[in-house]
Amino acid sequence: MSDHVQSIDRGYGYSVDAQQRNKVLRNTYWLLALSLIPTVLGAWLGVATGITRSMTGGLGLIVFLGGAFGFIFAIEKTKNSAAGVPVLLGFTFFMGLMLSRMIAMVLGFKNGPDLIMTAFGGTAGVFFVMASLSSVIKRDLSGMGKWLFVGALAIMVGGIINVFVGSTAGMMAISVAAIGVFSAYMLYDLKRIVDGGETNYISATLALYLDIINVFQSLLALLGIMGGERD
Repeated sequence: MSDHVQSIDRGYGYSVDAQQRNKVLRNTYWLLALSLIPTVLGAWLGVATGITRSMTGGLGLIVFLGGAFGFIFAIEKTKNSAAGVPVLLGFTFFMGLMLSRMIAMVLGFKNGPDLIMTAFGGTAGVFFVMASLSSVIKRDLSGMGKWLFVGALAIMVGGIINVFVGSTAGMMAISVAAIGVFSAYMLYDLKRIVDGGETNYISATLALYLDIINVFQSLLALLGIMGGERD
């Protein structure tokens, strides 16, 4: 039977038409690429206006968590409607805005632009490797989900604590852990799409976007701490 009309069942709960599976993957990649535009615009606006400069400590944490979880809830509610894509793009603009404070700090280094480009290149490299692995790995990775969730939860709790502690060593440890966990999450989320476990491209894009933004932010934090050059 032709591959694009064949029903695929990998043996662990996914059974989906191959044509639909490829369509979800293709739409996810397009929307993921599109989502980077509002992210860049949000980051540029935040750096240019300094609007997030005062959002330190508890205030920044409340604004970030409230905004992020509010948007994620709205995306899940609208993912099957015409409003889903605009809401997702609004979320990516918000994330760019929240990221602008760290970007502005890194740009304060003499080699700031180089560090940002290195973090971007590193994140793109991680995505390329995970996308390649997701297409060649045949085994079921669904069991990774619960462990990755526990790891992400631990990173979030550690990050919240470190907002108030302000430990540089703590930030480095959290960043290293986040790079590992969210790189693995990237593989897990991509594999779910490839195997037909995720059939909504907006949900798929949201998951991958969160993986990518966490890897990028963590890489940028590490590079800023370890490689930032003062004037």
